[in-house]
Amino acid sequence: MSQYKKLPLTLISTTLLIVLSPQILAQEHSSLSTMEQISIFGERNPINTVPGSAHLLTEADLETFKYNDIMRTLSSLPGVYIQEEDGYGLRPNIGMRGTGQNRSEKITIMEDGVLAAPAPYASPAAYYFPTSGRMQSIEVLKGSSTVKYGPRTTGGVINMLSRQIPEEELIGKIDVAAGQDGFAKIHAYAGGQGERVGTVAEVYRYQADGFKDINGIGGNTGFEKNDALAKISIRSEKDAKYNQIVEFKLKYSDEVSNETYMGLTDADFDTTPYMRYSASQKDVMNTEHTQFQVNHVIDFSDNLTLGTTAYYNDFARNWYKADRIGGDSLKKGGIENASAFDKNPSSSPIDVRVKANNRNYISQGIQTELNWLLDSHEIAFGARYHEDSMDRFQWTDQYNINANQIMTLTKGGIPGTDSNRIDSADAIAFYVQDKIQLGSFNITAGVRYEDVTTNRLDWGKNNVARDGKPVKDISNSFSAFLPSLSATYQINDKLLILAGVQKGFSPAAPGNADKKEESSWNYEAGTRFNYGEFNSEAVFFYSDYNNMHGNCTAAQGCAEENLDNQYNAGEAAVSGLELSLGYKFNSAGNIYFPVKVAYTYTNAKFLNNTIPS
Repeated sequence: MSQYKKLPLTLISTTLLIVLSPQILAQEHSSLSTMEQISIFGERNPINTVPGSAHLLTEADLETFKYNDIMRTLSSLPGVYIQEEDGYGLRPNIGMRGTGQNRSEKITIMEDGVLAAPAPYASPAAYYFPTSGRMQSIEVLKGSSTVKYGPRTTGGVINMLSRQIPEEELIGKIDVAAGQDGFAKIHAYAGGQGERVGTVAEVYRYQADGFKDINGIGGNTGFEKNDALAKISIRSEKDAKYNQIVEFKLKYSDEVSNETYMGLTDADFDTTPYMRYSASQKDVMNTEHTQFQVNHVIDFSDNLTLGTTAYYNDFARNWYKADRIGGDSLKKGGIENASAFDKNPSSSPIDVRVKANNRNYISQGIQTELNWLLDSHEIAFGARYHEDSMDRFQWTDQYNINANQIMTLTKGGIPGTDSNRIDSADAIAFYVQDKIQLGSFNITAGVRYEDVTTNRLDWGKNNVARDGKPVKDISNSFSAFLPSLSATYQINDKLLILAGVQKGFSPAAPGNADKKEESSWNYEAGTRFNYGEFNSEAVFFYSDYNNMHGNCTAAQGCAEENLDNQYNAGEAAVSGLELSLGYKFNSAGNIYFPVKVAYTYTNAKFLNNTIPS
């Protein structure tokens, strides 16, 4: 079974910037403290001094290409692995430093400093990713300095910063684009800052008809995605005893994408790579996501700040897609059956089973961080209480394809009769980090503690009402103590060397038969060089896994009896080199040419156990 290739996209784009009042309001209260709280890099943590591999895609960087696809956006960064799935970046598969890419399950993904995965502890392998096209900037951090960001601390963290409330009195922008295959995009925002109250509202919609054709019937193989954001902030009075700011964020998004799991036989892919079999004509993903977030920052003094965030995420999805054709699964003959039928549809009708992969996710919690600045120390104390869950309530429908290649429903399924369970997790995390400056040396020492309880309640296929006790009630509790130590030495104002060591961790999912968390020791060493318009970074990394996790999914081709179970692959070793080079030609002129090169070398091997098939 082969995957589809991605077509090049030709775009026509028009942008209108509206500034109704160009002056920036003079205020004693700056929004800097809010940004410092939700971002990785900032005034207190300059990217050039970070003791690890660190990259920032600024608003200017993102505006250069206006990518809607997060995988294209991240392709210029070393140490970040991407794997295509649908061709538009709707289902990102992202990994870092050999962690694996499947559904981005092995890295920590955040939006505005908050965990973005629908159920990051109980079920991280979910088809959701924040809409990257509406982001104002993107931060990527790998290595030992990620101790503040869990639960997955081995590979790295991506923090996507949404549109911030502007400091201008009133500003807005409209960006419209159109391209081939029915591609269209509209992106608009407006906002401003008053004396104490600031607001911003943003809408992002994009769509396409798709670049594939369904055999015999045509049809839309594209998508429509909408994303809306609103924020309001209130600052304390200028003469208040403590400077404070509270910010409310509300986000809503939905998606309809006519996408399939069904690939092609090798022979069909060689001749018609953008074809889809007629048995996939009912395949569609519907999603809806709602987020509410409250940020509060208070400055007790110039060197003592407390930031607290409460968050709630509700994500519902149903990927309705064919999983059996002619009685066979896609892995074991279903693809071949679909191909044979399309070559001779008049021979005999064929049965197709379509599964409603219906799931609902909840992720909520509260987190806080106290920052204490001393003469040569920057100390951060952090804590988070988090709950998440995944509710699977699924069914299958039976269809028949006739000689005209049209699918007709022959038997409707009952919700809950295919999968009927809830996976959940409760987690408490604490961390302490101290950045110590000793002349040209900067030492960062930290420790993270995670305490996690997971649970699986399975009522089986015959109890859709979930009456009485579940058939399975599986719980697992574990904790992890995760130290880290890193250092940088500033040889001169151009050259810096760095090194670090960290204990990596990933929580065991409820479906892990051995109830074993993932653990590793991770090492890195490298250098960062900046001179004029030239910048470079080279980092060597080595990860020594005591136990590596993997999750069996249909996307990976796992056998049906192993689907959705997490396996323990045992000991593994991953090493590699990350290299980035950048230069801006003619930087003093009206027209300049920034050039960037990124290279990643990785060597990975399992040392004992084999992966389930």
